[in-house]
Amino acid sequence: MIVTEMLISSLAVLITLGYASYLDIRDRRVPFICWLPMLGIGLVCTTSLMWRMTGSMSLITGFLALVASFLYADYLNNRGRKDSLGLTVYYRESFIFYYLAVVLILPAMSWFVLSDNITISLVPWYALFAGIFSYVSYIEYRGRQEEKASLKRERKGSGVEEGLTRWYFVLIIIIFVITSIMMLFGEGWGTPALTILFISVFCGVFYMFSELNLFGGADAWALIFISFCIPVFPFTPLLGEPPLGFLSFSVLINALLLNMAAPAGIFVINIMRGNRAPLMYMFFGFPVRGDRIHESWGFVMEEFEEKKGKTSRRFIGFWDSVRRMYSGKGRIYTKDLREHPDKYTKELALYRNAGEVWISYAVPFIIPITAGLITALVFGDLLFWIMKMVIGV
Repeated sequence: MIVTEMLISSLAVLITLGYASYLDIRDRRVPFICWLPMLGIGLVCTTSLMWRMTGSMSLITGFLALVASFLYADYLNNRGRKDSLGLTVYYRESFIFYYLAVVLILPAMSWFVLSDNITISLVPWYALFAGIFSYVSYIEYRGRQEEKASLKRERKGSGVEEGLTRWYFVLIIIIFVITSIMMLFGEGWGTPALTILFISVFCGVFYMFSELNLFGGADAWALIFISFCIPVFPFTPLLGEPPLGFLSFSVLINALLLNMAAPAGIFVINIMRGNRAPLMYMFFGFPVRGDRIHESWGFVMEEFEEKKGKTSRRFIGFWDSVRRMYSGKGRIYTKDLREHPDKYTKELALYRNAGEVWISYAVPFIIPITAGLITALVFGDLLFWIMKMVIGV
C-alpha cells in the first residue's frame, strides 16, 4: 500500500537533502532556512496522515507541540548569532513571548481541551513543562537585556541558571516521553501515541548530541526533520518493513553502515601510499602538506609544540579529541585556518615547518544520511535484513 502523504513528503525531503549535501560539501555549512520549505510540506503531510488514520485533533496538536518545542529551543539557543560581518544580531525581545505562548498553548490543547478523556495526572507534567520553558525564556530575555546594556558578549549567571539553560531540554523530552506513555496506556491516543514516543526519544537524543558538539548541527537537524516529515514508511520496501516501522531509525542505521566504507577505503589508500601512523589514525585520517593544509577539509589530528628551537609532535588521543569536541576548545579545523589565518599564525608556521600534517577525512555525514534515506525507502533496514540472513529467518 502506498501512503500518498508520505510519498509527497519523501520527495520534498530528498530534494532538500540533495541541496543540503551540495551546500555542506561546498561550504561545510547548511543554513537553517534551507530546511523550512521541506518542514512545511512535511508537517502538512504528516498531520494530514494522522487525521486520516485517527481523526484525533488531540494527537495532531500533540505532534505539533513536540515540533514547536524543538524549534523554540533552537530559537532560544541561537538568538544573538553573529551575522556575515561578525556583528551580533538580536531579535526583537517581544518575539520571545509570542513564540512561548504558542509552545505553551499547543500541549494544553492536546492534553486537556481536545482530548476525549482529560487525565488529571497530566496536570503536574504540563505545569512542569510550562514552568521550565517560562523560566528559561525569562533567563534568556533578561540575559539579552543585560548583555546589550553592558556590551559584554557573555553573561555569568548562577550555577542553577547555567545548568538549567544547558540541560532543560532533556527535561522537556522526558515530559513528552512520559505523557506519550500515559496517552498510550490510558484513555488517550492508543497505539498512535507510539509515533510521538519514538519521535521524542530519537529527536531528543540527536538534538542533545548537537548541543554537546558530539554531532554536526546540520546532520542532527536532517535526522530530526526526517522524523517529523516521514515518521512511517510511504510503502513497503523490497526487503520488508522492520518491526518498529519507524523510518528515521532505519535511515540512521543505513547511514552508519554505508559510512563504514569510508574508513576502510582510507586505510587502503594510506597503505598503498605508504603513509604510516598509529593504526586507529590510518582509518580516519591522512597526511597533507603543511604549507597547503588550509586548502583541505577536516580537523588537525596532531599537536605540535616548539621548545628551544625544536618542534615536537604527537597524535591527539581519542578521549582527548572527544573532550575538545565536547568543550569546543582546542580542536583546530582547517576551515578556521582558511577563514581566520591571523588567529593561527603560530600554528600555520609549525605546520609549514613540519612538512606534512595528519588531518581527519571530512565527508559530511549528511551525504550518508541522504544515501541512508534512499536505501531505507527502497530496500528497508539493512541491519534488520542482515540479522535475518544470519539467523536464517
